[in-house]
Amino acid sequence: MTPTTFTTDEAHPREVARPGHYDACLPIVEDDDFLEQAVQSAELPALLAALALANADPSLLADELRPPLPPMDSVIAPQGGMSTEAQKSARRVAANALKAFRDRGSVPAAQPSEESLAHIMRFLTKDASDDYLPLLRHELGIPNDYGAPAWKKSEVAPDIDFSVAIIGAGISGMAAAHRLQQAGIEYVVFEKNTEVGGTWWENVYPGCRLDTPNFAYSYSFAQKADWPQQFSTRDEIETYLQDVATTFDLRPNVEFGTEVTSLSFDDDSGTWTVTTETADGIRGIRRVNAVITAVGQLNRPNIPQIPGLDSFAGRCFHSSQWDTSVDLSGLRVAVVGTGASAYQIVPSIAGTVQHLSVFQRNAPWMLPTPGYLADIPAGMAWLLRHVPHYGRWYRFWQFWIAAEGRLPFVEADPDWTEEGSTSANNAELRRQLLTHLSRQLEGHPDLLEKMTPKYPPGAKRMLRDNGMWATTLMQSHVDLVTDGIEAVTPAGIRTVDGVLHEVDVIVFATGFRASDYLEPITITGRGGKDLHESWGGDARAYMGITVPSFPNLFMLMGPNTGVVVNGSALYMAECAAEYTVECLGELLRARKQNIEPHAEAMDEFCDRVDAGNRLRTWGVADVHTWYRNRFGRATQVWPFSLLEFYQLTRTPDLSAFDLTGDFR
Repeated sequence: MTPTTFTTDEAHPREVARPGHYDACLPIVEDDDFLEQAVQSAELPALLAALALANADPSLLADELRPPLPPMDSVIAPQGGMSTEAQKSARRVAANALKAFRDRGSVPAAQPSEESLAHIMRFLTKDASDDYLPLLRHELGIPNDYGAPAWKKSEVAPDIDFSVAIIGAGISGMAAAHRLQQAGIEYVVFEKNTEVGGTWWENVYPGCRLDTPNFAYSYSFAQKADWPQQFSTRDEIETYLQDVATTFDLRPNVEFGTEVTSLSFDDDSGTWTVTTETADGIRGIRRVNAVITAVGQLNRPNIPQIPGLDSFAGRCFHSSQWDTSVDLSGLRVAVVGTGASAYQIVPSIAGTVQHLSVFQRNAPWMLPTPGYLADIPAGMAWLLRHVPHYGRWYRFWQFWIAAEGRLPFVEADPDWTEEGSTSANNAELRRQLLTHLSRQLEGHPDLLEKMTPKYPPGAKRMLRDNGMWATTLMQSHVDLVTDGIEAVTPAGIRTVDGVLHEVDVIVFATGFRASDYLEPITITGRGGKDLHESWGGDARAYMGITVPSFPNLFMLMGPNTGVVVNGSALYMAECAAEYTVECLGELLRARKQNIEPHAEAMDEFCDRVDAGNRLRTWGVADVHTWYRNRFGRATQVWPFSLLEFYQLTRTPDLSAFDLTGDFR
């Protein structure tokens, strides 16, 4: 290994002040025995990285301690695949480094150079290529906020009045608000709810929590070290998002309880008219230069049209509109659906209800995740609070090991013919998942038959499994019903086999109308063109963000920007928000009023994405999935790497756009 000396570096021009409480650390005063015990539960690769930085000691990153990072399959190799002997050595090295850090007063070393940080990153990433380094710096955020705009409106266009409307104060809306605020652009956020958080404010169903490791499910500009669990509860996520809104002073720009009903572009002035309505029916009009939609993909409930549903005598609601006034104790409950929300609801209510009937159309594939509900071990939690930037390095580590995640396992090989899979890798993943399922259901062949998916893994969302789903369905008062639903009667649900399942409450855990982008907002663009009529139910956008004939309209979490086996929604939202702000920067520098993509650029982009999706399991499998719209086209999912989306969203390709209208 080439010796490296850690040196300081000058401030990056994008650097901005970060609120201190996200990076605050407590001094270490504990004795040697305590420190040696704490490292027993540490995530070692990230800890070595953090201590190498804190002590400015690259010798901690010895080749024999470098995580080998074996390919991911159904599970992630603990400690990056380090051998038992390497882990033992790493704990010894880490404990000694902790003692050294304590003994010199718990004072971190001077700000590192880019070269020093790159050396640590390459240790963790098994020598990531130079192409990856800008992305990795963005995700780490040391020493600077690399997603911040490198310009301010006061510098590029101080005399131009320019304002932006953001629709939604969820994860993507707040990312956009923060970046606009950094650029000094006037903005207002319209939020139909009474608090920030979007889906994390709305969904209050029992058991609601993340199924993405939540260190990676956090903003690059607001990294949090004291998460209590790896997969945090809804309350933890909502509290974090509220804290971000307060800490970064976003709240004064949010108009709560205000829903946007229509957007209309005016050709003469080159501005958008935003029509809103408050909860008490007060209508408002606002004129802005640009609009950013941040309404998410999964926010309009999908309630199936079942004959007789209106006749049901009991209570009935969608999982995202959970009726908190209903006490399920001692009731007979039906949960329709076995997707992500049902997977959390069913085990959470099974111990309360008299009888539980779970209606399944397609069984879910489940990824073994033994610690899904577990707290972060005490020693690890202590280290996160006391080692400078350990939380950042741990988030970085989580990001990297899942950066391209299971993409190789959802390949669709056109020459592959084995039933139930789409490639050799996909078949291997299926084998591993079936082995996991069979072990849980030993002695229950009937349930194993019902719970074995009939489609390739990855065609639908895969769920985190710590055994709770199988354990719940094996209980005597729980039925897994796989016969189709024929009708709802006043007494319950009748299936196609003629059986009436009598219930008191029906919960629809049937997902969302994911392909109905921006519904029910009426949106008219240049020449009065209606966006929804133009799409005809088949949403398309250049970069998943902009649409021809709709100048200065930017969509976050737009068509084909969802990730389902790699990364998180926050990553894609941040990339799109940063791209949007750069588009506005180009507009202001050119002193032009409007920016809009060429139709040819959108078509070329969508054709390439469509071709990519046809090489993924979800693009070819014969199963109903929200990844595809009613035409069978995958309009939700990004089929390529996270690196590619990052690179595409750094600088707008102006050859793909028309910039029109002059500011005087």
